[in-house]
Amino acid sequence: MSGHNKWSTIKRKKGALDAKRSKVFSKIIKDITVAVKEGGPDPDSNARLRLAVQNAKGANMPKDTLQRAISKASDKGTAALQEITFEGYAPHGIAVFVECLTDNNNRTVANVRSIFNKLGGNLGTNGSLSFLFERKGVFQIKIGDRDPEELEMQLIEAGADDIEQDDEYFTVYTKMEDFSNMNKALEEAGIEAESAELQRIPNNTTELSVEDGLKVLKLVDTIEEDDDVQAVYHNLEITDELAAAQE
Repeated sequence: MSGHNKWSTIKRKKGALDAKRSKVFSKIIKDITVAVKEGGPDPDSNARLRLAVQNAKGANMPKDTLQRAISKASDKGTAALQEITFEGYAPHGIAVFVECLTDNNNRTVANVRSIFNKLGGNLGTNGSLSFLFERKGVFQIKIGDRDPEELEMQLIEAGADDIEQDDEYFTVYTKMEDFSNMNKALEEAGIEAESAELQRIPNNTTELSVEDGLKVLKLVDTIEEDDDVQAVYHNLEITDELAAAQE
């Protein structure tokens, strides 16, 4: 899990400075659209929307942008988005799992397949790689002025399955079935996560040389840049050397 966490940390730090913040907002707006279509525009009665709003705040999305997204999603003329996934291999046998939200399946399939083909990967059939990943709840919580030991105890009592500390953050993992309970426990304790989402955590990771690892990360980054892609997961071990080369 350490490799995945290290990658999550890198992405969080990059995101704080990144000119691609519009891409982050685009992903959140799509989450909001799906949530509103499913359960209505009131976060108090729509848990999925409440979670999307929480992530929007964690990404520093302006309030007016957030409200416009909710209002637009409430419009019956707004196209519905479909969730689709892809499974395949990057160079050197690294497993890659891609999650998308799209209003045009044909476009998304063509784009993702093209990226895999051009960058030395290949798509597999859905279900072929699921056993390599486990869905878990993942929460990024800034420690701030809190006592780290006291906060850690609160998180364990709230149902944390695993906790990792990096710089000023705790990364908290829960079983998928405990995700909602952890969200509720954090709300009751007055602890606000900067992000809370279900992620696919690799059961094992594979270490490659820096040169080979960068080829894999080029494919991952290129897929992430596609407008229809919400998340990309892989089982590449992010060593300190590879992390330094990627920064």
